[in-house]
Amino acid sequence: MDLPFTSAQFFDVFGAYNRSLWVFVLGLWMYAAVGVFVLARSRDGRGRFLPTLLVVQWAWAGLAYHAAFFSRINPAAWLFAALFVVQSLLFFWFGVVHHQLRFAPRGSFRHAAAWTLIIYALVYPLIVRIEGHVWDAPTFGVPCPTTLLTIGFLFAADLPWPRTIAVIPVLWSFVAGSAAILLGVRADLMLWVAGVALGAYVLRRSDGHRQVVSRFRSDDRASRSGRLVAR
Repeated sequence: MDLPFTSAQFFDVFGAYNRSLWVFVLGLWMYAAVGVFVLARSRDGRGRFLPTLLVVQWAWAGLAYHAAFFSRINPAAWLFAALFVVQSLLFFWFGVVHHQLRFAPRGSFRHAAAWTLIIYALVYPLIVRIEGHVWDAPTFGVPCPTTLLTIGFLFAADLPWPRTIAVIPVLWSFVAGSAAILLGVRADLMLWVAGVALGAYVLRRSDGHRQVVSRFRSDDRASRSGRLVAR
């Protein structure tokens, strides 16, 4: 697969992003860390803090990274920026406005996946630094750790929630996961794991929901038939 940029150009973009915006990068990381504390202390899970966190992270990655920096070497970055802004708006609409995201810190196996991905996203800058990158490493507020963090929070969100909000994170996990192979960012291998896991989880839960609805409708029809016979 041919890319419209070289590996050196790719990492140079991260270097420019980190040097120019490091204060904001640190602030976004701290914001996410507070979000982890909020999730751990969550009781009813219906507050606006966590959905707003996801709104901000996706809007920032779309505008501050894709549009402002990555577009310098890749024209497709404008499309990526638009997708990230759309995802930000989805979280705003469903999570902030309509309160359709209810988070719980524990309770089932999916929460183990949630915490694994959330913690991985927070230590992502350290992992890529260990790989040998310093200022030219993907840090925070960029697409890959944002996607990992998001998928972690979606695993922590109680169903039902709109499947629409999982589409872009799952798609991006496969698009950006290719960087692990093509550009040597081994930390991004986790994106493939996260994308497959979330996709399978949403599809399995959707099938279960359809079965419950179908059973309910069958029981309802049987009940109506019984009442008609009784008459």
